[in-house]
Amino acid sequence: MAGGPPHPLRLPVEYVLPLHRTDADGLDELTGYLRTLCRLVDVTVVDGSPPPVFARHAAQWQGLLRHLPPDPAVHGLNGKVRGVLTGVAAARHEHVVIADDDVRYAEAELRVVHRLLDTVDLVRPQNYFHPLPWHAWWDTGRTLLNRAFGVDWPGTLAVRRSTFRAMGGYDPDVLFENLELVRTVRAYGGTEASPAWLYVRRLPPTVAHFRGQRVRQAYDDLARPARLLVALAVLPGVVAASVARRPGLLAAGAAGAVALAEVGRRRAGGTAVFPPGTALAAPLWLLERGLCGWLAVARRVGRGGVRYAGRR
Repeated sequence: MAGGPPHPLRLPVEYVLPLHRTDADGLDELTGYLRTLCRLVDVTVVDGSPPPVFARHAAQWQGLLRHLPPDPAVHGLNGKVRGVLTGVAAARHEHVVIADDDVRYAEAELRVVHRLLDTVDLVRPQNYFHPLPWHAWWDTGRTLLNRAFGVDWPGTLAVRRSTFRAMGGYDPDVLFENLELVRTVRAYGGTEASPAWLYVRRLPPTVAHFRGQRVRQAYDDLARPARLLVALAVLPGVVAASVARRPGLLAAGAAGAVALAEVGRRRAGGTAVFPPGTALAAPLWLLERGLCGWLAVARRVGRGGVRYAGRR
């Protein structure tokens, strides 16, 4: 069984990475991370990349980890979910960590997740960006606001394989796949841990990818109507205050958003991973979400949805 050099404290954990890439950008860095992982856990990469890219990955990772294509018997619009369904079915351990290719676990975090899965069916850690270019700083405003009211949605979850299989996996035709997985576990009667103090590093996206995701991420709020209504109220509120020439209201709203984000930054030791000044991004992110929320609704009504990975 491939898994890298032996490790004296190796964990009985499967790390499932659903992957789809079109180029070799960052491949050496990802390979270095996977090599470190393989000393700690068993790694399965479910690779939905085009054949030339799949072949390049296979050559790079030969003898290091298990590299699989998505199961052709698994159908669905969301390629990531097809990868997860394939990977969990093939997992060799009860405890399974599912992570995007920009998530970077350290050993301590894997051990905490492993321990938590002894008592719950699903674990939702918290992500933070490092390094922190301007667009990652901007998106951290969202993270901090979410943390002020609960916890953020990360690019990684961990599940018990037996629970996942017993509930029949989750719907591969849903865009906000992490929310769908959590809701499915809850509906099945499973238990969840969302430790606000468990931080897992995430690499920032490229600026082009960040820009391309703004409306798509706003579209996720169609699955959460209350959040969507709040987002849709932002622009009318700003316009009304501007027309009424009440700059004080705009300043108060911005200050309130910063204060809430600072609550999220300070929660559960968050100051260790969220630098000072990140709370200042909250008003900017709220304005963006207010605009993109309307664009998302327009695409739903006028076009039937948003495009994601080549499909609508």
